[in-house]
Amino acid sequence: MTNRRYCIGVDFGTDSVRSVVVDAGDGQEIASAVYAYPRWKSGLFCNALRNQFRQHPLDHIEGLEKTIRECLDKAPPGIRENVIAIGVDTTGATPVAVDHTGMPLSLRPEFAEDPDAMFILWKDHTAVEEMDRINTHAQRFGGDYLRYAGGIYSSEWFWSKLLHILTVNDRVRNACSSWVEHCDWIPFLLTGGRQVADIKRSVCAAGHKALWSPDWGGLPPAEFFSSLDPLLTPYSNLFATTFTADKAAGRLCAVWAEKLGLHTDVIVSVGALDAHMGAVGGQIEPYYLSKIIGTSTCDMLVAPPQEVEGKFVPGICGIVPGSIIPGLIGMEAGQSAFGDIFAWFRDLLAWPVRALGLSGEVTDSLIAELAAHAMRLPLDDSHELSIDWFNGRRTPDANPHLKGAITGLSLGSDAPRIFRSLAEAACFGSYAIIGRFVEKGIPVRGLIGVGGVAQKSPFIMQMLADITGIPIRVNRAEQICALGAAMFAATAAGVYDNVEQAMTHMGQGFDKEYVPDREKHAYYKQRFERYKTIAATLEQLT
Repeated sequence: MTNRRYCIGVDFGTDSVRSVVVDAGDGQEIASAVYAYPRWKSGLFCNALRNQFRQHPLDHIEGLEKTIRECLDKAPPGIRENVIAIGVDTTGATPVAVDHTGMPLSLRPEFAEDPDAMFILWKDHTAVEEMDRINTHAQRFGGDYLRYAGGIYSSEWFWSKLLHILTVNDRVRNACSSWVEHCDWIPFLLTGGRQVADIKRSVCAAGHKALWSPDWGGLPPAEFFSSLDPLLTPYSNLFATTFTADKAAGRLCAVWAEKLGLHTDVIVSVGALDAHMGAVGGQIEPYYLSKIIGTSTCDMLVAPPQEVEGKFVPGICGIVPGSIIPGLIGMEAGQSAFGDIFAWFRDLLAWPVRALGLSGEVTDSLIAELAAHAMRLPLDDSHELSIDWFNGRRTPDANPHLKGAITGLSLGSDAPRIFRSLAEAACFGSYAIIGRFVEKGIPVRGLIGVGGVAQKSPFIMQMLADITGIPIRVNRAEQICALGAAMFAATAAGVYDNVEQAMTHMGQGFDKEYVPDREKHAYYKQRFERYKTIAATLEQLT
């Protein structure tokens, strides 16, 4: 065992961080560990009514150390000494204000309790007004700088959030020197970076969330930002160079080598967003839509540049060279809420249980029980019909102003029927995304399911296959994003020449396939037309 080489993949999710130690030769998991963010779990620095979701960097730092150390402590003898690389993915856009050393302001005592000095989580929608300003300004300015962002900038993305904090918080504005994505900051931390200028920016986050493109030599021109708002002038040349995730960000610094019990020869690869690394961990193929299905969904598609040249898909989250697999064009879409919808309904139903101080076991099993009953319901046009915009709409055509809906309610509507309508709506949202790709000349030849919902809910996955009419393969790996991060780490360390080789050798294959029922697909196509009609009406009212 000591003759083999090992990589660590670290996946910073919405609720927790998870790390895995894997064999760089075959991708087999040696050990894993998960750490739930304690401040986040307690609801600190968040306000759901205002769509404010912030995370303290101490949650991330503590989780990084604890999960890697736990993995290495669990691993058999000889593993720790043969770890060669660490790869990292995070949610995004999840930026933070930093000082000139690259330190998040919230790690300084005077900002320790200020949510605006913390990481602004992807799902934070406090920047809706700033999003509207950016979209209006881009249309007037010219230059088509939203071209590769699907034509619509989102409140979930980098510049909306940055402008919002600069506008509402003088203290942060006066103290910050730069803004950094979470996926760029963690490798900077691990490699002991001391100057913000040394941060290696990920092409993944920069291209999909921050308007970076090689077509205009980096970010849009300085005048684009300064004429949008003078507050952006100091940040209009924030960075120009970006890196793909198969490159090294540096080596593990002495401080973190001591913390983790590793050596300073360990390579730390450039970071990327979780869904993009999850697509690699799930063994994505050209024109196969990789659906990372969790609290939200991120839909990844890769294609050879020469085959999609001149093709643009409006209303998605970006078309970026090398953002998923270096050498291929990466395309991203997704839904702002998927699993979160079911969690909301579970919590709604469980409120009396919690209010009366009864056992939480009822809550834990509620979704599985609802799915079991919903599965037995016959197909019926009188079923309740829902719209899945409970956290706004990410794609197609970002609009955080939109709200979800449940229609067709009657005195006969019970919990399983409503749950079924919510599941159906979430799948219809996915079907709308596929339709946009196909409409613009990008074929979708198959679906790859990864993530918690894909692994744990046969009911929803079969419904998704029936609604889309496309077979779905579910990847066997459980910690799919962390495995993808480990694949990039192995490539950056030179074990493989490219990430495609890493996928071939380290991928875990597929253990489930959901085949569409053609009769049900015909039924759902009719239901989808009703969904679109209700959705259009709801959008007009909004």
